[in-house]
Amino acid sequence: MTDTQRNPTDTSGTLDEALERIHLSGPERGGWLSNHAPMAIEALVRHGHARVAHRWLDTYRPKLEDMPGSVAPVTALNWQEALGDISRVADWTAFFERETADRPWRTVLAEWWPRLLPGIAAGATHGVIRVGHAVRTLLEGEETAPRVRELAHALGYWAARHQPLPALARLEPAPDAAAALDRVPLIADQAGGIRSRFEQLTGLTGFPDWPGRAPAGPEAARAAIEELVRAATHRYATHGHADPIMLVHAATAPNAVLRTLPALPGTLWTPSLHAAWAASAAVTSAYGPREAQPVTEHLPTTQAAQAAQATPAAHAAPVAQAASAAQHPQEVFERAAAHGDDHTIKFADTALDVGDAAALVAAGRAIELNTPAW
Repeated sequence: MTDTQRNPTDTSGTLDEALERIHLSGPERGGWLSNHAPMAIEALVRHGHARVAHRWLDTYRPKLEDMPGSVAPVTALNWQEALGDISRVADWTAFFERETADRPWRTVLAEWWPRLLPGIAAGATHGVIRVGHAVRTLLEGEETAPRVRELAHALGYWAARHQPLPALARLEPAPDAAAALDRVPLIADQAGGIRSRFEQLTGLTGFPDWPGRAPAGPEAARAAIEELVRAATHRYATHGHADPIMLVHAATAPNAVLRTLPALPGTLWTPSLHAAWAASAAVTSAYGPREAQPVTEHLPTTQAAQAAQATPAAHAAPVAQAASAAQHPQEVFERAAAHGDDHTIKFADTALDVGDAAALVAAGRAIELNTPAW
């Protein structure tokens, strides 16, 4: 098997070895910076780059910090008082390690997903994103101890950073996810960190009413999340320049929800859709630019000239689709892996899930906009 082939089962054992190394560290570093190692490593291994995973981790590992010490055990009786308390992250992690040791991981996930979902903004959405990577690994491969433990670490981080978004009014309905993202109002001051930005959401009139009418069952909810992930991924090509790191989460957060759905009861799929939209809209509002930036650098001269004269609304999908006609998905991911930036790798992973030409151009933009890791 070559590095350009996808290998979700990872018969080499690389993923398990890497996770065991990662679990010696805490979920954050430097105050509010999430540990991206488990997510980036999972994506690298899944897309056939297992042989570079440990080298990547060797470079990333010095940035990490040890897991904080325990404060007091989290239990089935006191968990609510510990929710959203990052000082209890070790206690939360130990709690979920016990839970997943005593019961099937799907049972634990189904019980805790609706409890954690209202706090989807946890750790700048990295809690749910880490869960999405862990669940995908368990669904597609062997349920090894390090992979189950990774789910416990992911759930523990989400619980410790649990952060509900403010309830906002529903504005006029949007016809589709792309239009809904276009209509998301931006916060007034985009100069601060994510906490101060999300606090400003309360000053907004509201978010567009999307998808509008309640989905007609779980499959309709799943299709709507797929549409949202596709729209947010495409949008990055023309809007990612405003904040190339943070705006990837408008796509990767709902994609994490999408990846988790198969492990959840169908009754949880519609609430998951609403939470995915809230997360994507919040990131868009907090970091989105006032103006789109046309994607012309990927086009031949004639097409670039035409694109430069187009309106912003005309740029995204048609231009991106034409621009990427010759690109192969695994070639795009190879570029992301060579680039080495954790957010770039994770976004390329989501772009390959979407799989169309516009998504591949968006992944290329992330490679260009973000700073290489080496």
